[in-house]
Parts: sequence; C-alpha cells; structure tokens
Amino acid sequence: MTDNQLRLGVNIDHVATVRNARGGAYPDPVRAAKLAEDAGADGITAHLREDRRHITDSDIDALMEALSVPLNFEMAATEEMQKIALRHKPHAVCIVPEKREERTTEGGLEVAREENRLAHFIAPLRDAGCRVSIFIAADRKQIDAAHRIGAEVIELHTGAYCDYHAESRFEDRDRELEALREMSAYAHSLGLEVHAGHGLTYDTVQPVAAFPEVRELNIGHFLIGEAIFRGLTPAVQEMRRLMDAARG
Repeated sequence: MTDNQLRLGVNIDHVATVRNARGGAYPDPVRAAKLAEDAGADGITAHLREDRRHITDSDIDALMEALSVPLNFEMAATEEMQKIALRHKPHAVCIVPEKREERTTEGGLEVAREENRLAHFIAPLRDAGCRVSIFIAADRKQIDAAHRIGAEVIELHTGAYCDYHAESRFEDRDRELEALREMSAYAHSLGLEVHAGHGLTYDTVQPVAAFPEVRELNIGHFLIGEAIFRGLTPAVQEMRRLMDAARG
C-alpha cells in the first residue's frame, strides 16, 4: 500500500451473532472473514466479549489459523482477555470499553481516569509484539492519556457522528465531524497512528475517509447487514471503492 491509501478492516462479529441465534455452526464467521479478505479488506476485526455473545474463543483460534491478513483483536482491559491475547499474539489488539448490558460499544474508553492501570495492562501486549490501539472519543484529554501510556494507535469513535447523520441532526453531525478532523490531526502530531470506526455506512464513510491522518477504518455491522441484500463481496467492494474515491 502507498502512504496515501486507507486500510479497511472488516469486523465480522455479527456473522457470529446470526450463527449464535440458532446455536449451530452456520453462518461461519471465518468464511465471512476470508470472503472479506478476497473482496479487498486489509484486515479483519473481531471482538471477543466477556459474555461471548457473538465471537467465541474457538472463532479466534480459527481466525488466527486461517487469515493471511492481520487480525485486529478487540477486547476489554481484563486479565482474562490479556491472557488470551498473549497466547495468540495477534497483529493488533484494540482495547475497548465494555458493559454487559450494552447492545454495542457505546463510547470511547476512559483512558485519562485509568491511566496508570492501562499503562501496566498494555505493556505486556506491546512486549509480545502486538500493536496496541485504544478506542476513544475525539477528545484531546483522552488522546494525551493514550499517548502517555504508550499506545501506538488510537481508534476514534465515529458513532456520534453517524447517529447524528441518521437522525438528520446535521449541525450536530458537522460539529462532531469537525472534532474528529481536529483530533485526527492532533493525534497524528503526537506520533500516534490514527484509525476510526463505529457506525460508518456508505453515506457517512467518505468525509472520515478523506482525513489525511486516518490510516484505517474498521467497519462491521453495516457491511454484514448490507450483505443480506447484495452479498458480502459486493458490499465490501463498494465500501472499498468509496474509501478510495474519498482518498483521491
């Protein structure tokens, strides 16, 4: 990839959600990951939640075995998840907030309030060769804290921006987009690699993809939903096309 190209990480969690609704083995998230890879995904993201509501431990085992693109292993900052990550040593580990009662990740990690704990938590992961990413809001205080604890990457939470767009709250949407733009540039100035994701769709991806500092977008739920109507391969290819067009 050239310096100007933007990576696409495809999150396959919700293939596992559909599988688990029936308690069987179909549809297989590993098959979805390989299809996404063939369609132009640069990496695969999977979130192993504490309650195992979608991705399971055996899915992570199978993904590590099957993928030829990097795995981005999303996880909460718990001892159990740290042990799993250290056993597998995936290319990237993204630390996300997690509450059992939430439907999906509702916001960014509160790094500033847990700076000391998180610094000690991510140190073994970095020592094992994993690129550590912190999922945070577009907030200078959180970016500064992520930088201080030794994270190499931040992933900016785009959920509020996407929600405002869906609700036709366009002034709020544009305000949030500007915050994402400013904080992408700020994080880059500190030497952090900048990723973004959560809630992105065909309608919302291009303004974020156009930020020159952003190196990767992670997109899942929308693509899995769109795959119902057009198939996973065309769904990923269209997202790839829109991202490339935005990047010029």
